[in-house]
Amino acid sequence: MEAILTSTTLVALAEMGDKTQLLAMLLATRFRKPVPIIFGILCATLANHFLAALVGHSVAGVLTQPWFRYAVAASFIAMAAWTLIPDKIDEDEPLKAPSKAGVFMTTLIAFFLVEMGDKTQVATVMLGARFDNVFAVTAGTTLGMMIANVPAVLFGDVLAKKVPMRALQIGAALLFLGLGLWMIADLQGWIG
Repeated sequence: MEAILTSTTLVALAEMGDKTQLLAMLLATRFRKPVPIIFGILCATLANHFLAALVGHSVAGVLTQPWFRYAVAASFIAMAAWTLIPDKIDEDEPLKAPSKAGVFMTTLIAFFLVEMGDKTQVATVMLGARFDNVFAVTAGTTLGMMIANVPAVLFGDVLAKKVPMRALQIGAALLFLGLGLWMIADLQGWIG
C-alpha cells in the first residue's frame, strides 16, 4: 500500500504543470473529445510506467549495494530540483490526428512519446527501484497521472487560471526531497 500511495502522490504533484499535462490540455482544446483522450492517456501511461517501473525494479535487484541505494536517494533529491523547473509546450504548433488515426491513437502515441525521459517517467523508474512491487508502483503512478490529467482534459482552461501551479510544483519538490532524505536517514540507521 505504501508503494501505491507514495507513487500516486509523487506523480500527481510532479505532473502539475508538466509537459504531459500541458499536452493533455492542448489535446482537449484541439480535439474536444475528452473520452478518447482520457483513454489514450490511461493506456499510454500504463505501458510507459510499467516499463519504467520494471526497469527500476530490475536495476534495484541487480544493484543491491548501499551505494546504489544512496544513488536512488540522491536521484529523488535531484528530482526535487528538476520539479521546480516549469515545462513548456509549443501551443502554436499545429496538432492534427495522423491520417486514419483517431483522437485515441493520436493521444496514445503522443503521450507515450512525450512521457519518455519526462520527470514522471524518471520518478517511476526510481520508485520501481525503491519499492519491491512493479504492479503497485505502476498502479500508483498511473493513478497519479490520471488524477492530474483527467481534470486537465475536462477543465483545462478553468484550472490553468485558478490552480497555483507554482505552489503545486513546490509541494511536489518537497515530497521528492523528503523521500530522498528519508531514504538516506534509513540507510544511515537513523530511522527504524
